[in-house]
Amino acid sequence: MKKKKSPIKKSFVSEIICRVAPKIGAKVLMEPEYGFVGQITFKDGKRVLFRDRNFNINPLASSEIARDKGYADFFLKLYGYKTIEGQTFFSDARNQRIKIKRSIHDGFHYAKTLGLPVILKPNNLSQGTLVTKVHNRREYYAVAKAILKRVPVMLVQKYYAGFDYRIVVLDREVISAYQRVPLFITGNGRSTVMNLLLQKQKYFGKTGRDTDIELDDFRIVEKLKRQKLNFKSVPSKGEQIFLLDNANLSTGGDAVDVSETIHPDFKRLAIKITKDMGLRMCGVDIITSDEISAPLKDYVIIEINSAPGLDNYASIGDKQKRRVDQLYLKVLMALEARS
Repeated sequence: MKKKKSPIKKSFVSEIICRVAPKIGAKVLMEPEYGFVGQITFKDGKRVLFRDRNFNINPLASSEIARDKGYADFFLKLYGYKTIEGQTFFSDARNQRIKIKRSIHDGFHYAKTLGLPVILKPNNLSQGTLVTKVHNRREYYAVAKAILKRVPVMLVQKYYAGFDYRIVVLDREVISAYQRVPLFITGNGRSTVMNLLLQKQKYFGKTGRDTDIELDDFRIVEKLKRQKLNFKSVPSKGEQIFLLDNANLSTGGDAVDVSETIHPDFKRLAIKITKDMGLRMCGVDIITSDEISAPLKDYVIIEINSAPGLDNYASIGDKQKRRVDQLYLKVLMALEARS
């Protein structure tokens, strides 16, 4: 008796592509071992390839610039947008190969001129990896060394408080917008911080959200210390404890959908940024002092993303899943028209 082949385990985006492609008469062939890359064949016989959430929807050069936070910041400033005040600094190996020398020590001097606390982040990593708010010299050097061990370029940026939003644009239309809230737990008067974190992780699994909370993340430990807490502490009932400063959904943050309440001012801003950066699809991350439903008074761009991840946003509910499905259906239609 022949053994049945196991179905291909597809990535979040691959599953959506396989689900929506038949709506326009397209067929999808997935690479069978990993399920991250595939081929889309349209009804006229033309083919395009994709890799997870990366499609040929954006020009290559614009996509590469968007991935490099330092370069993207240069052009955004050039075009008149408000970006976070910051500077790049380099590992010793990189400093030996380039004309501009900016060491880890120069980075700390710059941080002091900005005024602590500041944000440190890798220049070209995604999903909030190693993005850290540092308050003093000890924290700065510990985090800076960790970043420069991983990548050759680090960003030191001014810290801005406010509402953190991502606005997703495709072909001059805002498809979705959501507020990003950093990882937090809510006390019940009985459970420890660790137990509450484990409960949150379990909840993510139940709702189909593919997010792993890194319980040994040094940033969580430091954040707890600053609040005079540890993993054994028992928060009182209803008490909210924030465990990270960055609001990335990939590190356990929550999304609050504001797609139906976003003010037209913010829509126009995100659409213009996307167009000026030479992109058709873009996630624009901004911080504002007021909610995004109010007219635009002030903002600062955190960064832009040419291949925004929407899996955590889709886990909010059925309406959000349908919105993400519709986004990728439009991506396929755009690729079909261009292919």
